[in-house]
Amino acid sequence: MFQAQAIESTAKSDFYRELAAQLGALLEGERDPIANAANTAALLFQMMPDINWAGFYFLHDGKELVLGPFQGLPACVRIPVGRGICGTAVAQKHSILVEDVDAFPGHIACDAASRSELVVPLVTKGRILGVLDLDSPAVGRFDDEDRVGMERIAAIYVAASAD
Repeated sequence: MFQAQAIESTAKSDFYRELAAQLGALLEGERDPIANAANTAALLFQMMPDINWAGFYFLHDGKELVLGPFQGLPACVRIPVGRGICGTAVAQKHSILVEDVDAFPGHIACDAASRSELVVPLVTKGRILGVLDLDSPAVGRFDDEDRVGMERIAAIYVAASAD
């Protein structure tokens, strides 16, 4: 059985390398996208400092994101493509890092404590499946190293789960 190991590294690149290795081991041999999303969200919530929400939204009918497995407070269930940070990431087809959500026009506040956000699209064969979303109560919590690290995490999830 998989057992998460504390990551002691203070360098972000080392942290994300170890996190990616743990996620790969956790998802190995499992193809179910919901089970893998649940375990990915749980691992991220457990291992990442200063986050208050980690989870997935899945794209339905190309028009809206629907809440998937997550860790944190209850969240918005449906987000139209093009709205909020998650919907904008889908519409623009790339990751979005927001240092201060109060400065993002149209931000959808599911948890008033969230102050920064990082959203990474889940892409397979040129098709967007949804997004991986991380929130933090700290302004400026995420930077470009986090974006690169989480894009790697999203790719591991997609490789393990997508047909």
